[in-house]
Amino acid sequence: MENTDSDSNLQLDNKKRILAWSLYDWANSAFATTIMAGFFPVFLGAYWAPESIVDTAQKTFLLGAFNSGASLIVMILAPILGAIADHMAGKKKFLAAFCLMGVIMSASLGFLASGQYWFALVLYALGTIGFSGANIFYDSLLPAVASEKKVDYVSSLGFSLGYIGGGLLFTLNVAMYLLHDSIGLTEDQAIKLSFISVGVWWLVFSIPLFRKVPEPYVKEKISASQAIKGGFTQLKTTFQDISRLKYVAMFLLAFWLYIDGVDTIIRMALDFGDSLDTVDLGPTELIVILLMVQFIAFPATLLYNTFAQKIGIKKGLLVAIGGYGLITILGYFISENWHFYVLGGMIGLFQGGIQALSRSMYSRLIPKKKAAEFYGFFNMWGKFAAVIGPFMMGGITKLTGNPRFGLLSLLALFVLGGLILFFVDLEKGEELAQKFDEEVEI
Repeated sequence: MENTDSDSNLQLDNKKRILAWSLYDWANSAFATTIMAGFFPVFLGAYWAPESIVDTAQKTFLLGAFNSGASLIVMILAPILGAIADHMAGKKKFLAAFCLMGVIMSASLGFLASGQYWFALVLYALGTIGFSGANIFYDSLLPAVASEKKVDYVSSLGFSLGYIGGGLLFTLNVAMYLLHDSIGLTEDQAIKLSFISVGVWWLVFSIPLFRKVPEPYVKEKISASQAIKGGFTQLKTTFQDISRLKYVAMFLLAFWLYIDGVDTIIRMALDFGDSLDTVDLGPTELIVILLMVQFIAFPATLLYNTFAQKIGIKKGLLVAIGGYGLITILGYFISENWHFYVLGGMIGLFQGGIQALSRSMYSRLIPKKKAAEFYGFFNMWGKFAAVIGPFMMGGITKLTGNPRFGLLSLLALFVLGGLILFFVDLEKGEELAQKFDEEVEI
């Protein structure tokens, strides 16, 4: 039997609405796979900013700076956009605006000429802002489709469809790139069409959400200024609550550091491979390696969860962080093409596990009576990732002229994050959360 929100005409747990909402993850994940992690870093160096125009170290610095800049803008906007999403009607309008921004920027990349690297970087950064900004309003629509009992299932469904949808389009784009001669295209044309396909894919598969998912009911409509003021008041309250929960605060700091390193590797790995002068990895091999990572990550995430259940969530997370630390060290010593394939396989083994276990551990540390508030903060906090890492990796590469030192600098994020996590006492954290629940009144 479907649940109905008594304050509105919303029917919660409606299968069609759940599918429509989840398909947006299928839609926008194309940007994360094909553009952010895949073709953009490779095409930036091979076409828009070849070594004849921009030296390798400068290209890496620019990619890192624009990645960090886009993340920083999202970091500044997130509390404001989150407040609007929580307290005002019109969530779908804001979602549509950021979605269209991402769609247009993605497709526009397919029309740039060789050497136009500044335009490419600006479009990429704006596309990233559109991608992240839309996700804030997309997340805020979840209560409009799922009851409290179903919310975890629906959220997981969205993530799953995202992996499948993003991976499917990326596979099709890789096939188009590898078989470009057979279909009458040049390599450059195949990649340009891939950028355009992301915009079309993102737009088309977003339509079900806008058609089927209703705008959440708002009892009392307020102005934007009131919404922002209320949002910051709520944010202040959340900070005060976190200050009472020592281990939540420690975990969030650790998470911010190590997940920044993870996101940086996702965004900068292909640029790193393209920048090595002792490894002869062409665009084709780099893209195939990324595709390999996607296929390894899906089953590895499930297997890693089983592994973590046997040794404990915290130990499982520390192993994954240690794995990424080892990746940065081994990356410094890469000298053969097959080394890069091994590192790609290692990333696939840990990528999904570290994200899934982070959410699971956090759920054990927070008070159950304020779970929605704390999860909202966790989601916002996660959007701050990739602020330090890309700029640090790009900056050190430019200063030293060696991308190996740039990658190695990320080791600091994993060491600091892992060290702080080591001192998070899960048992005491659960006790503090339980005590908080006993004291607080909702």
